[in-house]
Amino acid sequence: MSQHRNDPDVIRDLLHTPATWAVVGLGDNPDRTAYRVSLWLQRELGIRLVPVHPSAATVHGAVGHATLADIPDGTVVKVVDCFVNSGHVGQVVDEAIAERERLGIEALWLQLGVIDEEAAARAEAAGLSVVMDTCPKIEYPRIQPGDGASAVTD
Repeated sequence: MSQHRNDPDVIRDLLHTPATWAVVGLGDNPDRTAYRVSLWLQRELGIRLVPVHPSAATVHGAVGHATLADIPDGTVVKVVDCFVNSGHVGQVVDEAIAERERLGIEALWLQLGVIDEEAAARAEAAGLSVVMDTCPKIEYPRIQPGDGASAVTD
């Protein structure tokens, strides 16, 4: 199996298009990375958050849900952002695939250190874009609109 490679055009689109992101692993603990990064996504990029955590806590003013399946019909989630252990992310990916049509999911973002090549391949086979093993806060300064990274020359 070939190793997944992140597509700069996908990253650029996800970080420069206002949308709703379901953040799996986002609870109300301010010491957790998911808490800090999701606040940055909300404040700096205008991302609408849907926290997904077993505690279903309300975080950053957004009502939480225990699972992706618990997100109400009519909620459109463009990205599922995974702040879970690599050993558990395959289950989240499978749930995102199952909920893809109902929620309008287009992409999965597996955070820095979250790696599952097989799950990424399943998601891509299901028509989802995948970004893996990086963080939006790391990628945002690197990829700006119109930076020419995807320009094709003759």
